[in-house]
Amino acid sequence: MIKKLAPLSLALLAQFSLPAQAAINNPIVFVTQIPIPTDFCTTNSAFCTQETDVNHSGRGGDLWIRYPDGSLKNLTLAAGFGQAGLQNARSIQVRDPAVHWDGKKIIFSMVRGSPLRYQAKKFYWQLYEITGLAKNEKPIITKVAKQPITYNNINPTYGTDGRIIFASDQPRGGQKHLYPQLDEYEEAPTNTGLWSINPVTGSQQMLTHAPSGDFNPFVDSYGRVIFTRWDHLQQDQQASGDRNGTDHYGTFNYASEAANAPLLNDRTEVFPEPLTFDANSLGGSHLHGHDFNHFFPWQVHEDGTELESVNHIGRHELGGSFVDRVFNDDLDLINSNNTAIPNAKTIKNLFQIKQDPTNPNSFIGTNAPEFRTHASGQIVRLTNTAPSHNADKMAINYLTDKSTVLITDDGATPPAEHSGHYRDPLILSNGTLLAAHTFEAHKDNNEGTEPDNDNTYPKSRYAFRLRTLKKLPNGIWTADQPLTPGIKKSISFYEPSKLVHYSTELWELQPVEVKARPKPAKLLPKLETPEKQVLQEQGISEDSLRHYLKSKNLALAIMRNVTRRDHKDKQQPFNLAVANGGTKTVTGKGKVYEVAHFQAFQADQIRGLTGCCSSTPKPGRRVLAQPLHSVTANPPLTAGAPKGSVKIAKDGSVAMLLPTRRALTWQITDKQGNFVVRERNWLSMQPGEIRTCPACHGVNTTDQARQKSPVNKPQALRELLVYLKGKGLK
Repeated sequence: MIKKLAPLSLALLAQFSLPAQAAINNPIVFVTQIPIPTDFCTTNSAFCTQETDVNHSGRGGDLWIRYPDGSLKNLTLAAGFGQAGLQNARSIQVRDPAVHWDGKKIIFSMVRGSPLRYQAKKFYWQLYEITGLAKNEKPIITKVAKQPITYNNINPTYGTDGRIIFASDQPRGGQKHLYPQLDEYEEAPTNTGLWSINPVTGSQQMLTHAPSGDFNPFVDSYGRVIFTRWDHLQQDQQASGDRNGTDHYGTFNYASEAANAPLLNDRTEVFPEPLTFDANSLGGSHLHGHDFNHFFPWQVHEDGTELESVNHIGRHELGGSFVDRVFNDDLDLINSNNTAIPNAKTIKNLFQIKQDPTNPNSFIGTNAPEFRTHASGQIVRLTNTAPSHNADKMAINYLTDKSTVLITDDGATPPAEHSGHYRDPLILSNGTLLAAHTFEAHKDNNEGTEPDNDNTYPKSRYAFRLRTLKKLPNGIWTADQPLTPGIKKSISFYEPSKLVHYSTELWELQPVEVKARPKPAKLLPKLETPEKQVLQEQGISEDSLRHYLKSKNLALAIMRNVTRRDHKDKQQPFNLAVANGGTKTVTGKGKVYEVAHFQAFQADQIRGLTGCCSSTPKPGRRVLAQPLHSVTANPPLTAGAPKGSVKIAKDGSVAMLLPTRRALTWQITDKQGNFVVRERNWLSMQPGEIRTCPACHGVNTTDQARQKSPVNKPQALRELLVYLKGKGLK
């Protein structure tokens, strides 16, 4: 039985010592926050987590430390930040602690100040560091220098080279009229991706451009930046209208990304296919329709190169968005489902990913729905995650019961094995498993954040407390003992005219272990052998090519053979032949599709929104995929080629110059420009990056014809180098 402990006051907490029920050998730093029942665009939601108004982020939280003897210290209060009672200019809210490699300091995000009555004031999440973490030391908090101060900077972590990696909602390219970037789902504000900053010089770099957001990065023991990405490359559900096709929620297209771009009476989209419920657009076609929405594990180098899902894993290994065959009239294409996934263990999403320090070959995270549980659900383990492992060998193991990802309907009784919802899992260096946990199995009230009639803050059903977990005889993990007696605080603030009150236990979230750990070597981009050989044969050094690309703010994408596809990916055509007698890869069964062009699309922020009841555009824009138009350095288009494309060489290879620090996607088409195979994710690249993909949807172990990944010297690269030498490449 779990021992129930009465909450203690702030004055008593510093003296409190909780008997250790599980070995916790190092200090644990965590945050407290007021429980906010709504789960849309709040600090602990699945997405749109960067909002700072009191309705969505609250005030009155703190950064705490629990020492191995069980005693607690309010670090922010001890450093002179934050207060109980009425929240004003001294008010704070905190989130996202991350420990430095030496274990002596922590970086976190904090918003300072709370609005006074009737005050309309903008606040921003900013990065801070705290030192003096020992029990007998006075903590000191310092704001990270030279960070962007008029944007929200969250989810910080330390890089290996002194830089700080974080997520930010600052606009790509610094174009303020594009702020905020709106996500691909609800057109809610989102972060624009991962950034890094040198706090000494202020040098800043956009590492990834994410149309719907990147979250919670950390550098793993192999030097990879691991994070959660919201993969949502689909047409705009707002513009697609309701299911009668009549209500388009005030969506429209701008003529361009320019600040003075005209508003068009048009909401055309060209990529990808229409949504499955958009009968008006799908009518009379052979397309099934396309929906794509999940939060998956991704990786990137610290310099922003080599962006991809972890070990190139996809829905065929994990789950997420299962999709049906792209063409209804080709019955050899198959619908994606979980039958090919080991033990049929799949996930909806993977949030709050962390590496297991006792087994670096695995990650743990939270498999949770995107609404109604504050990104809490089931704790899972992702195995075989080391860079040396193939995605075909990776698998999901359930740690808490599979029912814990479910939301029990109101009035219904949850399954007996449902032990509540979990988030922020953490495996300590001694193997102890911690998590933030609530016994609630239903959805949260989701009432919104309007004060109750007595001006008290709406009550959440969820009571997140940090607990150890224990393993049951059946192998399932469940919540065990609390790490604190519960932390209670009385808080009041204006929103905006009513003075509302909150007085109960605070949520305990985001634990980190304060311990030094080895710092890995910084990963650097490497060019693979086939491409190196082509450069040598053409008399071009790798350094000179990278310098040429960087000087023009370009990247180079190379694919060795786009007719080759992973053996599991059969929702799209997989019997492919290069037009006019080029190479082909076929299984001997089903229709063979000719391919001739590789067409790139760039993410342009040209979708605007007025909402349902206004003709005035709201701030910010959503991205739409548009044929590549910002790069003119590729060879001229051949007759009949689609805009923004290059030809596919006879050996199936592609080489194309692409824009950088902007999300990109692509498709391969037939000679008439009709799509045959489409990329399902967004990627971005860095100036000077040379990105090699062996195939179109890279081969994990074997392709559709059971062949190994291609190693041909790409003919398209050779042809491009000849062309570029005529343009000044040396």
